[in-house]
Amino acid sequence: MAGSTASHINEKLARLGAPKICIAAGVSNCHSPIMTSPASTNSAQNDTERPLGFWSVWALIAGIMIGSGIFALPASMAKLGLISFVGWVFTAIGAMLLGFVFARLASRTDRSGGVYIYAHDAFGDLSGFISGWAYWCGYWISIPTLATAFVGYLLAFTPGLAESIPFKLGSALALMWILIGINMISLKATGRLQLITMLLKIIPLIVIIIAGFAIGDNQNLPPNNPQGISFMSALAASAIAAMWAFSGIEAGATPAGNIENPKRTVPRAIFFAIISVAIIYIAAMFAVMRLVPYETLVESEKPFYDAAQFLGPSGSYLIATGAMVAIAGSLNGIILVTGQMPMAMAVDKFAPAIFAQGQGSGTPRASLLLCGILGSLLLIMNFSKGNLLQVFDKLLLMSMFMYLLPLFISCLAEMEHSLNAKNGGAVLAFLAAGYSAFTINGAGAASMMWGGVLLFIGLFVYMIMKFTRRRAG
Repeated sequence: MAGSTASHINEKLARLGAPKICIAAGVSNCHSPIMTSPASTNSAQNDTERPLGFWSVWALIAGIMIGSGIFALPASMAKLGLISFVGWVFTAIGAMLLGFVFARLASRTDRSGGVYIYAHDAFGDLSGFISGWAYWCGYWISIPTLATAFVGYLLAFTPGLAESIPFKLGSALALMWILIGINMISLKATGRLQLITMLLKIIPLIVIIIAGFAIGDNQNLPPNNPQGISFMSALAASAIAAMWAFSGIEAGATPAGNIENPKRTVPRAIFFAIISVAIIYIAAMFAVMRLVPYETLVESEKPFYDAAQFLGPSGSYLIATGAMVAIAGSLNGIILVTGQMPMAMAVDKFAPAIFAQGQGSGTPRASLLLCGILGSLLLIMNFSKGNLLQVFDKLLLMSMFMYLLPLFISCLAEMEHSLNAKNGGAVLAFLAAGYSAFTINGAGAASMMWGGVLLFIGLFVYMIMKFTRRRAG
């Protein structure tokens, strides 16, 4: 039944010039742009079936990384003091280790699903499901997190509405659903939007970096350790916040079925994105701290706007606009990646079959709708207090706990493969796993508790889907 339905739909899509889709797992001779098995992937696939090239993948990874992290984190990092820069360097090194792991993992498959595929292939169904579930939760939680950061800069244009919860909540929800709508139109359109926003968002960063080093004042820099906490506690707290800024390292591997020559493109794009982003991050963070007095920065909901006051009102608004474009671009990329994970799991029958369906452009429509609904509910629940900075920090830690867990499992998967292959990759994978475990500890007890609740729900879903698979034979 599924095969005949898929054939009927693909005949219609072929007349429209659209690529084929897979309606469910097990459909033969279906080269889906969303999910392909190694056996079904061959060089005969043309570029229309693989809409994402090197620059689109680089823009996807770097675009996700250069988003709310760099534009919203200066306030959070200033609270930790100059010691936070140790966390930035530590995280940059950790990101390179994780980049190595994901480059190696991606080079061995062209299947969409990223961390789910890696854990599933290495350790089986349960590990694959938990990895995919946690990763998906981390990403859909980050959707309202980014929308919150966007609204912080939007308030630069509407200061009279700074205390209006309906306005702030409505603006965040509107941004989320506009970008979800764009992702539903076409994966190729999403990739083009990602590249455009990536180029635009670099402009305000360069302006602030130059200004910070040229006219900034070291007197504005925060104290070394204003909270008086231990070095290891400060390192863990700054590392998990900085890792939010670097999250997206693995994102280029998730839609591998849509990428031109993914085994070559993904590793190159990952490393190029990490290097370029790390340089921009550290320079921009230091520049903002030199431009904005410490007392102002720790309370700022729009630090780059405050840093651009030397440009006058027009210049400050221009920087705020650039920050909004950057955050929207990051959110666009995260929505793209978030929609892919349930599709990958549905193809293996660990999620309802509706999530395995894609539009002619390869868009996981049902998955995107679910992510939008969950993100909207979480945003509404956390907006009751109306303090954007508190909402951002809370959602950030929840998202990062769920995000880092599958990264840790992926590192173990690479260790297992490298040990079996008897190559040197196991050592670097071990270091990457150690970095992930240490950084998870910085999430705090509350975030770990809520993360545990989500994981428990995931286990319940797993048991239901396992039972369903057995009944279906």
